[in-house]
Amino acid sequence: MAAASGTRGGLKRYYDLNGWLFIAPSILLIGVFLIYPIFRSLWLSAYTGKGLMMKFGGFANIIRLWNDPVFLHALSNTIIFFVVQVPIMITLALLLAAVLNNDRLKFIGFFRTAIFLPCVASLVAYSILFKAMFAVDGVVNSALMSVGIVDGPIGWFTDPFWAKVLVILAITWRWTGYNMIFYLAALQNIDKSIYEAARIDGVPAWGRFIYITVPMLKPVILFTTIISTIGTIQLFDEVYNLTEGRGSPANSTMTLSLYIYNTTFRQMPSYGYAATMSYVVVLMVALFSFLQFYAARDKS
Repeated sequence: MAAASGTRGGLKRYYDLNGWLFIAPSILLIGVFLIYPIFRSLWLSAYTGKGLMMKFGGFANIIRLWNDPVFLHALSNTIIFFVVQVPIMITLALLLAAVLNNDRLKFIGFFRTAIFLPCVASLVAYSILFKAMFAVDGVVNSALMSVGIVDGPIGWFTDPFWAKVLVILAITWRWTGYNMIFYLAALQNIDKSIYEAARIDGVPAWGRFIYITVPMLKPVILFTTIISTIGTIQLFDEVYNLTEGRGSPANSTMTLSLYIYNTTFRQMPSYGYAATMSYVVVLMVALFSFLQFYAARDKS
């Protein structure tokens, strides 16, 4: 018995050692490329100075944040994009999913694919396309003027308000289909007999959508809202490509991620200040995600 127990103990240690050896490369990579940068950036956030000429500054970078008009502008822009764009995108994705869940709709496969395709399209290619379409003499202004909606061309890239609208349109166009796929998958798992019973009871289509579809998709809506929140607060790609990294006009489309990038790479680098701003993004993501979890909690 003692020999058998010793053999089992030896085999367990052997398998444990092999298991650790298998996951050791992954742990090493996670430590080097994920955990270490987190603590390194936290350490850097306490240092001030340009380039490699840094010195310990304590809370100097935090104080600098609230005296930096570009940071405050980028913060307000990021919040505006989040407050306006995320609800529009989530609502539109949910409505499209409800429509495209109807098997009687013709060419349903084509419509699903067409709406999903933008999220896998080349970012550079679609940015060039948007620049051409929304130019002063582009097809969008021509169409709006031809039907009499506007009297003159809109300065999509020169007017602060319309520049924000353009960024919101670009994000919505690209990511609505991505969220729609999650809703479609969830809708196809709902028992159709529930809708049939509601239809027999005389519940109209809008009532079935509000009182059956939305409550049953609540976990998926929460998930897509959180990932959309994270993506919008970290917004960088669309603004960088549409404005060539300037956040123009007059910083009206400058976001926190773009300002962090410019502070680190395009201007005289201030690594400590950029690290401090990155933790503002972390806190915003954590705060908004917590609020969404709290709002969606089971109140029963």
